[in-house]
Amino acid sequence: MDLQGQSSGDDPGAHELTNARRFLDQAEVAFRGEPVGTVASLDPGAGADALNYDQVFVRDFVPVALLRLAEGRAGVVRHFLEAARELQAQGDSLYCYRPGAGLIPASFKVAENGQSLVPGYGGHAIGRVAPVDSSLWWLYLLRVYTRATGDWDLAQRDDFQVAIRRVLDLCLTGRFDMYPTLLVPDGSFMVDRRMGVYGYPLEVQVLFLMALRSADELLAATGEGPVYREAVQDRIGKLVYFLRTFYWLDLPTLNRMYRAGTEEYGLDAMNAFNIVPGSIPGWLLEWLPENGGYFAGNLGPSRLDFRFFSQGNLLAVLSGLADPHQAQAILELVSARAQDLFGAMPIKICFPAMEDQEWRTMTGGDPKNTPWSYHNGGSWPVLLWALAAAGVQLGRSGLVQSALDAALPRLQETRWPEYFDGRDGRLVGKEARLFQSWSMAGPLLAECLLSTGEPLGSAVFTEEILPEACPV
Repeated sequence: MDLQGQSSGDDPGAHELTNARRFLDQAEVAFRGEPVGTVASLDPGAGADALNYDQVFVRDFVPVALLRLAEGRAGVVRHFLEAARELQAQGDSLYCYRPGAGLIPASFKVAENGQSLVPGYGGHAIGRVAPVDSSLWWLYLLRVYTRATGDWDLAQRDDFQVAIRRVLDLCLTGRFDMYPTLLVPDGSFMVDRRMGVYGYPLEVQVLFLMALRSADELLAATGEGPVYREAVQDRIGKLVYFLRTFYWLDLPTLNRMYRAGTEEYGLDAMNAFNIVPGSIPGWLLEWLPENGGYFAGNLGPSRLDFRFFSQGNLLAVLSGLADPHQAQAILELVSARAQDLFGAMPIKICFPAMEDQEWRTMTGGDPKNTPWSYHNGGSWPVLLWALAAAGVQLGRSGLVQSALDAALPRLQETRWPEYFDGRDGRLVGKEARLFQSWSMAGPLLAECLLSTGEPLGSAVFTEEILPEACPV
């Protein structure tokens, strides 16, 4: 296979997606004669500097899995789900330096002897952060696979029921916290470096909701299933109420925040988290469209992260976290601010980037997360799938089509990089690997959704959630 990816013929952009499919097929990893996933990157120039890009990452494989299901290739998804379940951490997790029981690894690879799979739980990762999102993605993907194929037997198997309950044990266990959200460290999900997202980052909260909703459908009606389902259902309504109430930002919300009092005490406090009105950033007052809105990036005591995080907000549409009005407001914001969020390469992982002293303080001067690079405002083609899923669901296909049309020729020309740099996304990321699997799968899945004109179906939660008010 020629990894230069040059298409032939008079139209240099005619075969972008065909080439991407070929590369994605080549990225598949086989174990015991069956495909179990795709490596993160096929970059031929990485060599000994491959780091862990030659492994199968759970979060990276999700868009590939959704694409395979859309193509009718469910076998690789089933094998992946089984492999990840076999690698789920077990045993006593009371001791340090051991993965918590129930943790799905961030990644795995085939051992040199070819006889086993070697998991990675974060102990060898840069920053040594255990993955929070992999367990949530796994549970969500199990639900998507089950609905797409009708293969309910897999999820109902005893070993899978145990695995589901172990994931829930990780999320619902007793803790020094009283909120319905999930407390996590910096760098524990797609934003996997220090970026000031410690606490309750939006993306994890939405994934948490997706995992809970998946478990609610998949838990068995016998044995311990009903006990866990009761706890899951109790958390779903409270989590949705909390996020819709305290994370949502639009002009009416900003007006209330601007005039809010501080130092309030008691359950009837209007400014429950003591957000100081002076913390509202000046850029937001001009950037937020009249009819737009979005979920803030994070929330904590006297702290609201006003940055727009793309994946969390797009998944909020797919998960049902966003009510119909909020879902339309999110897409209205994306459309109105496409110049900022799309630029030359869709789509920014967050906006705006941290710069100057804020960047030095919040990232520790991270040279990979310099302003408008990597996770600090870089552009990630993989997010096109979530944009397409939300856009098709809400009747905004034109917005997605224009973004995809602009992206495909450059992705082909630059050989499918992991991410792009610069305020307009015009530069290939300074440390981006090429032939990145999810950079190919994201646009391929987006194209698939646009061509059918239908939402992801099994990957979208269409049942309405009834929020349940809870004291703060």
